[in-house]
Amino acid sequence: MGKITGFLKEVYQELTKVSWLARRDVIRSTVAVSVVVIIVAIYISFVDFGLNIIIKSVLGGR
Repeated sequence: MGKITGFLKEVYQELTKVSWLARRDVIRSTVAVSVVVIIVAIYISFVDFGLNIIIKSVLGGR
């Protein structure tokens, strides 16, 4: 049990040394990542839809 508490104390000490981002920076980064993820998802959806049509026409599907 002493090892666990020692470990948790060390973790806490290390976390106090971390320089955390400001709330505004976190929000900006989150919005930027969300926008990029949405754009990539839309792009992949269009590519998937197009390839699906091409493959169905080549293979004679419905």
